[in-house]
Amino acid sequence: SEGLIDPQRTPSGYRKFTSSDLERLRYVLLAQRDQYLPLRVIKENLDALDRGLQPAATSGGVAAPRPSLATVDGEMAPASFSESSEMRLSRDELLKASGLTEASLVELESFGLIAPRGRHYDGDALAVAKAVTEMGTFGIEPRHLRSFKSAADREIGLIEQVITPLNRQKNTESKARAQEVQKEIASLSIRLHASLVRGGLNRLR
Repeated sequence: SEGLIDPQRTPSGYRKFTSSDLERLRYVLLAQRDQYLPLRVIKENLDALDRGLQPAATSGGVAAPRPSLATVDGEMAPASFSESSEMRLSRDELLKASGLTEASLVELESFGLIAPRGRHYDGDALAVAKAVTEMGTFGIEPRHLRSFKSAADREIGLIEQVITPLNRQKNTESKARAQEVQKEIASLSIRLHASLVRGGLNRLR
């Protein structure tokens, strides 16, 4: 795959493709067939998309894969939480890709909503930055979002309590099971949160 697709592997060693993996594969095949693009150019385009940037324009109109999360019935599926991001954005690239201002980024960092990994930012930081930018169009400012971080930290703490006994076991099966349980509970917590918000909004009507 020349590093263009990096599927997860099951504990038994089988490759497990997510919807994002399949979309990237489709793009690679169509770009080769319809545009005769070399793998080097295709990789550069995919790298640009992974960094939240616009790839160089090419003729042929092959639709680039969308950076999306796996969903089930409109909710984030457990597989979404195994898609670790290899994205590495500089501060300027994060600002450009998200539309955030420097002042807003500083504020988000002070609240712990965004944090660099070393000298770069990852895909989760970009997702948060984009969401905050879009919420800003409704007059919602970074200072209004601190409760989201607090709620997320509490959910993470709950998941940690559940998987800690599994992680303490030294066998490979328990470690793999801990990862699966972590993803399942994370998905369920998102579903619960969405349902509570949806129910609350329905009562406002």
